[in-house]
Amino acid sequence: MSWLEMQTAAALAPGGALSSMLDGFSPRPAQQQLAAAIASAIEQLDVLLAEAGTGTGKTFAYLVPVLLSGKRTIISTGTRALQDQLFHRDLPRLQQALGVRPRSALLKGRANYLCRYRTGQALTAPQSPQQLQQLAQVASWAGRSQDGDISGLGWLGEDSPLLPQITSTQDNCLGHDCPFWGDCFVVQARQRAQAADLVVVNHHLLLADLALKQEGFGEILPGAQAFVIDEAHQLPELAANFFGHSFGSRQLLELALDSEREASQVAAAGSVVAGPAAQLAQDLHQLRQAMAVLPVRGTQWAAMLQPGVADGFEQLEGSLERLLQALAGVRDTSAGLLACHARAQLARRLLQQWLDAAAEPGWFDGDDAVAAQAPSDSAAQVRWYELTARGMRCQITPMDVSGPLREHRKASTAAWIFTSATLTVGGGFEHIAARLGLDDPATLSLPSPFDWQQQALCYLPPGLPDPAAASFGAAQLAAIRPVLQASGGRAFLLFASHRALREAAQALADAPWPLFVQGSAPRAVLLQRFRDAGNGVLLGTASFREGVDVVGDALSVVVIDKLPFAAPDDPVFAARLEAIERAGGNPFRDEQLPQAVIALKQGVGRLLRSETDRGVLVLCDRRLQARSYGKVFFRSLPALRCTQQLADVQAFFGQRPGMDAPGAPAAHTDDLFDE
Repeated sequence: MSWLEMQTAAALAPGGALSSMLDGFSPRPAQQQLAAAIASAIEQLDVLLAEAGTGTGKTFAYLVPVLLSGKRTIISTGTRALQDQLFHRDLPRLQQALGVRPRSALLKGRANYLCRYRTGQALTAPQSPQQLQQLAQVASWAGRSQDGDISGLGWLGEDSPLLPQITSTQDNCLGHDCPFWGDCFVVQARQRAQAADLVVVNHHLLLADLALKQEGFGEILPGAQAFVIDEAHQLPELAANFFGHSFGSRQLLELALDSEREASQVAAAGSVVAGPAAQLAQDLHQLRQAMAVLPVRGTQWAAMLQPGVADGFEQLEGSLERLLQALAGVRDTSAGLLACHARAQLARRLLQQWLDAAAEPGWFDGDDAVAAQAPSDSAAQVRWYELTARGMRCQITPMDVSGPLREHRKASTAAWIFTSATLTVGGGFEHIAARLGLDDPATLSLPSPFDWQQQALCYLPPGLPDPAAASFGAAQLAAIRPVLQASGGRAFLLFASHRALREAAQALADAPWPLFVQGSAPRAVLLQRFRDAGNGVLLGTASFREGVDVVGDALSVVVIDKLPFAAPDDPVFAARLEAIERAGGNPFRDEQLPQAVIALKQGVGRLLRSETDRGVLVLCDRRLQARSYGKVFFRSLPALRCTQQLADVQAFFGQRPGMDAPGAPAAHTDDLFDE
């Protein structure tokens, strides 16, 4: 056993530093096992793929060896909320308990920091009285803020139109030419990170910089000796976006507005730029109107079949070229116009790349495939679009990111620890290892230490129609109501589609429990209201399957309407399935099923969040029993007692708190299958 493994074991052992210094900490064998494996990987500069079930305590399991190792470490989390929790709550507690004080830093993407220059520009631009008042509050806050993190503007909504006006992007940042460069919050955050021994980031920031899009972190990557990737199951899908390219209405409209605003402050430039900028904005609007006849998502090939869409892109290309020429004549008159010219050049390049009809080898456009390559070929990409309420986005996305992820990992010569509560499928790591580009990594699978047999019950409502049937929604709600009556609310209802969510919200409008519907308030606000209510019913979609932590009686039922197979209208997913088939694989077995299993495990993981939680999992998709692949799902879930009897659910909730769960005549899962 190495020195680091011994120190880690001592810290986590009974009577160790954490037991002595942290209230409520109890040693856990699974946590100690995980920490030992992580300590070994750090010392050996090895790769570890570790699944740690809910309740293992994986955060402390990686923080303890990281802090004790003294090695320069990057910790990447799934969300900014987890990033803040890790940095502001977990790290300070462990540093105090272990008596170590490494220099640590929290680093987010530039869109999370106020930009002094753009805020000043916004204050001089035409605004509504309400926006001017809010901007004055923002400016006042900026004068007091130590870090410029806009999460400190709690009153400013996530969808506020002011946010893009007071923050910068890589495109519109003036860099060293900015008059506020010396006081820039992004620059200061980078400097703190460069000087730190431990830096906490999120996956978006890490991937942006691995893809050389420089969101503020690229200078630090070469010096890291260890990387810890928490919630690692998210990484492959997120990486596809960052290793690709995209442009959209918002990016181009901001270019037009910024160009006009910057030009208005330079004598003679305003008259040159105003016309082309206005024309670009108008052509964007007309293109979006032409695309209204298209499905919400689709391939470039399908979009360009529409004559109005093809003409709209041609007009957009022309207006962008005219704006670029106008900016070229005045770019040297101000730093702002010089930056706008560079942005216009990039926008033109991305637009031409997306529109280029001369397909390069290895590119796929849905049914218009021009080559048949195995999914392991990282050159295979798909061009596709997505429509929003008022805009559109065009993407060039690689179907497989294992190659670039492998290259970046090997080039780092560092230890890499990938961990999550949901990595295995049917007990194996093969699927996630292939997606991450890991070649024969060390693996560790630790089940949840919770007593799922006693703390939980899985209810499979009998007699429900196939999920594709028109009658499914009403039948499902009829089956759920008596469960909610038995539990007194206290439930998450997770739906595969927004349409199903809306129908359920309407049907449950007269329910006797407080109803919380996704979209009616910001996610964090909705969750807090749910916790405070104590007997609420929250209706959500896929975004509530993970990253949600409700401990205690407030959440005692989790209902999942359908198995979470990926949406068939996802062009990248569809292209990936085609590539697998062309390579001789089985798209369902090799991709669709593993992805759905991991997603279901995330949803199920919401039910029990502590050793004292109790609850019922309701799975409404009869395919779990009617199809042979249902066994793969059950083998991937914690060992649960399953029942088709509503009386067992009622008995479960009829007990006095503190007693063992009833010995309901729950069947072995193999006995529940139709075939």
